Amino acid sequence: MNYDDSYFLLIAYCASNIAGLLLLWAAVKKPKHARLVFFVLFGWACWINYTTGQQHPQVYLDYARFSIGIYKDFINGWFKNHIQVTVTIIAIGQALIALGMLLNGIWVKMACVGVILFLLAIAPLGVGSAFPFSITVSIAAYFIIRKDDKSYLWKIDGTYKKSLT
Repeated sequence: MNYDDSYFLLIAYCASNIAGLLLLWAAVKKPKHARLVFFVLFGWACWINYTTGQQHPQVYLDYARFSIGIYKDFINGWFKNHIQVTVTIIAIGQALIALGMLLNGIWVKMACVGVILFLLAIAPLGVGSAFPFSITVSIAAYFIIRKDDKSYLWKIDGTYKKSLT
C-alpha cells in the first residue's frame, strides 16, 4: 500500500465512523429517518457488491490483509474460488434488508436483525469494514427495533408529522 492508498483509507475510515455515529443518533431520535438511511445504504451496498462481484471479483481478496486470522484464511481459501456466488448471495441479502426497511411490522424487525447479523459478521474484517462502524450501526438497528413504530416507511401519521417540524 502506498501513501495515497493509506490517506484514502484513513479518510474513508473516518467518514464511515462519523456516518455510523450520525446513524446511531438518528436511530435514537428519529428512527424513521434512520430506516430511510438504512434503505439507501443497503440498496447502494447491494448494487456496488453485485456489480463489483461480477465485474472485478478479485478486489474482495484485498480484505484479507485487514482481517483476523480465521477470516484471512477463509478469504484466501474457499472464498477465493467462490467470490462471485458468495458476493451475489450477500448482495441479495442486502437487497432484502433494504426492502424490509421500507415495509412494516415483522419485516422491519427482520431487516434490523439482518443488519445486526451482517454487520457483526463483517466486524472481523477490521479496518476493511471500518471497525467499529459495524458495532455502532448494529446498535442503531437495535434502536430501530425498540423505538420505531414499524409502520410503512412512506406512511406519515400524526406523531411522525410532528417530529418533522
